[in-house]
Amino acid sequence: MPAQLTILAPGLLGGSVAKAARTHGLASRIVLWARRPESRLALREQPWCDAVADTPEAAVAGADRIVIAAPVDRIVPLIRQVAPHLAAGAIVTDVGSVKGEICRLGQAAVGKSAHFVGSHPMAGSEKTGWEHASADLFARRACFVTPLPETAPQAVEVVVRFWRELGCEVTTEHPDKHDEIVAHISHLPQVLASTLCAFLAHKDPRWRNHSGGGLRDTTRIAGSDPALWRTILEQNRDEVLRALAGFEDQLHAFKAALANRDYLDVTARLERGQVYRRDFRP
Repeated sequence: MPAQLTILAPGLLGGSVAKAARTHGLASRIVLWARRPESRLALREQPWCDAVADTPEAAVAGADRIVIAAPVDRIVPLIRQVAPHLAAGAIVTDVGSVKGEICRLGQAAVGKSAHFVGSHPMAGSEKTGWEHASADLFARRACFVTPLPETAPQAVEVVVRFWRELGCEVTTEHPDKHDEIVAHISHLPQVLASTLCAFLAHKDPRWRNHSGGGLRDTTRIAGSDPALWRTILEQNRDEVLRALAGFEDQLHAFKAALANRDYLDVTARLERGQVYRRDFRP
């Protein structure tokens, strides 16, 4: 158990890490830092943290585990900011949904006296902010841990164990492979949900009042923060473009089958989708 767990920029994920760590007894002391003064003031009143620092540098002082929960475009700048103040042997991880550049630059920033191991828990919702945090957010959720080949094995083991103790089912992947995977299973669904809603927004607004569960289920994530998703799509642009190209091929093939009244092909495509959806893990 680390003596001090520090979480920088806690939103929904970072706040949930703090709550879960406190619930499961994974740190003797939990220290937070938030960018906004009003957030720091509110966090000081929360029972699931022991201290709230006024600067990132003060927050990491003496910490042996650090979780950076900032948006993806702010993770590397924060690592660079706190790197000179890390204790020897400290292990830094993050919760960003894009990993390639973050892992390479993060490892370079901490140098040889500390360790950076990327993480991406596949948890969260369309809601944002530590106010919506939950100690159960990570229960039975998938989590990627994304070491580079040169990452110290003992540091990787610590990070894998940390997420498992929070309730995650952990998989290790190379950062670049991770970015390819999530472009298809996370970033592409977000783009499709948002684009579908943007398309329907040009139709009669009264139509949405007649929608059933299908549209609501399909488009739930379209309610996510656009600014947050812009940074994710910027960071993983190439992989998302490749995923979109593959999806466009499938959509055009479906359209052609329907236009040509090839209902056997239409049915086969619907059945493949049904099987894929049916085999989702619980």
